Amino acid sequence: MDKNLLEDIAKSMNANDLPFESEVDILNELIKKIISEGVLEARLIKYSLRKYYNSQNSYERLYALNKIVSEGKGIETVPNESNGEEVLKSTKNTLVNEVAKRLMQTQIEGEVEKILLERQESIMNEMKLGIINKKQGPENSKTKKKLEDIQKLDAKSTINNIQAQLRPNNFKEIVGQERAIKAILSKIASPYPQHVILYGPPGVGKTTAARVALEEAKKLNHTPYDEDSKFVEVDGTTLRWDHREITNPLLGSVHDPIYQGSKKDLAEGGIPEPKLGLVTEAHGGVLFIDEIGELDTILQNKLLKVLEDKRVEFSSAYYDPDDESTPEYIKYIFDKGAPADFVLIGATTREPHEINPALRSRCAEVYFEPLSNKDIESIVENAATKINVQLEDGVAEEISKYTIEGRKAINILSDVYGYVLCNKSPDLSEKVDITKEDLKEIIAISRLVPIEKLKNIDKKEVGHIYGLGVAGYIGSTLEIEATVFPAKKKGTGKVRFNETAGSMAKDSVFNAATVIRNLTNKDISDYDIHVNVVGGGKIDGPSAGTAITSCIISSLQDKPIRQDVAVTGEISITGKVKPVGGVLEKIYGAKRSGIKLVIIPKDNEKEVPKDIEGIEIRAIETIDEAIELLLE
Repeated sequence: MDKNLLEDIAKSMNANDLPFESEVDILNELIKKIISEGVLEARLIKYSLRKYYNSQNSYERLYALNKIVSEGKGIETVPNESNGEEVLKSTKNTLVNEVAKRLMQTQIEGEVEKILLERQESIMNEMKLGIINKKQGPENSKTKKKLEDIQKLDAKSTINNIQAQLRPNNFKEIVGQERAIKAILSKIASPYPQHVILYGPPGVGKTTAARVALEEAKKLNHTPYDEDSKFVEVDGTTLRWDHREITNPLLGSVHDPIYQGSKKDLAEGGIPEPKLGLVTEAHGGVLFIDEIGELDTILQNKLLKVLEDKRVEFSSAYYDPDDESTPEYIKYIFDKGAPADFVLIGATTREPHEINPALRSRCAEVYFEPLSNKDIESIVENAATKINVQLEDGVAEEISKYTIEGRKAINILSDVYGYVLCNKSPDLSEKVDITKEDLKEIIAISRLVPIEKLKNIDKKEVGHIYGLGVAGYIGSTLEIEATVFPAKKKGTGKVRFNETAGSMAKDSVFNAATVIRNLTNKDISDYDIHVNVVGGGKIDGPSAGTAITSCIISSLQDKPIRQDVAVTGEISITGKVKPVGGVLEKIYGAKRSGIKLVIIPKDNEKEVPKDIEGIEIRAIETIDEAIELLLE
């Protein structure tokens, strides 16, 4: 039929002897055969052609037919006698092209139909295979095998870590930290909880106390936590981030399409993909950062911003808010940010002055105490009960001589337990017996060195005294000795002090010289004085001033000093004993070494725990009081 129409149009184009009006009528009839009545009516309405189409004026009718055939793209004004023939010819050509297209389309469809008939079976098989693959998605036999293997591995539970097994589940099981526990709970179990920094030595229960504190706080009606509040734990030493913000596990990051990692369907559309961080995961709960002092400085500042805003903002040069292909959740994150309202609890073994001041100003501070020998014994005994072990008398006490960390004590017990199982094959349905001999074997194998108690402390000695130091919240005794000789020539005496002890400790020696002159009325310049910190230990700060002064006076006056006493305190040039830091840790260190009396500055007296036992504490204000106690 289209072929016949093409021939009719060709005849019409060659019929130059017909009147213009007749050629327009013939063109109209041909158009009616090619364009359906509905389409024709629609174009008349769309292009406002009805008055021209029904006009008695042949030029106006030609104008309408030209617009219909060209779908509104034809001539812009009604033709006239000067260009009517040209417009008529152009309209016929457009109509010929339309019919030719249809004819070619009909031929192609016929060829396609013929091929379909010939390849019907193979095409059907391909379609079926495509449907099957679509249902299977990206899976194949290899990926399914790998999934089965990992699920099989995941189903096994071969290792039950003893640290996890013996981890305290409530406050009663956290030994030696009653004051710290009360402090944590009072700060986070409130309608208005505070951010907290926990200070203290390693292995004393900081992480466990924080975790248990959240669980206890969730039980109270007046706290903002609920059952979904999480305890998100991370180590500050492992938190690494990229300055280009390609990755930031703490705060979150954006995977732009240019980088690997964005989902395929997003990357192909040029849509950036936000990745939420731990601060959002902890929303409504606690974010615990262990070793927070090791956290990157810039990352700390970014964290401070989140603490203020309680939201994390995301940005990307690839984000287009008007792109309709962007999923709503991505728009939400870019436009509003991600929620990050949580309580921050950081733990550190660093000194407070080493922590970012801006971070400290936003946090309450809680100090964990060093564990005593009795605390270590309690930890070992509790652990033995949990793993069904019977300890011989003295085993727990012996373990306490080798560590001041609860975690390390449990590890020693675990080593002995494993040794007994391998070498004695006990019946695990009954309690496993662990003896002192078993412990000795492990001590020898592991080459453990005991924290030795001081010897000969019941005697007195001239020019020998014990000072106190602290490092990493672990207190220890410092052995200090001094000798004094008359100078060969008056006024030429020299003072020697080992350089490794530190510049401030050296200043303490010169302060001591001034004090001694006032106290003994002797001119130090007439003597050669040699002060030594045994072992070359470095003294952090001027806290050994009182001990050094007392030691020199003892040697100068040839008066022996009690050796069961340890001294701490800065000395002023007027003989006043000034406060120092780390007094609590120093007392614990002295007690562990067997010291019976600790002399501290009067201004530090309030730091001494009231319930401390097994050691005497005396607070002084002047060097005279120290001399009186030491040389009695």
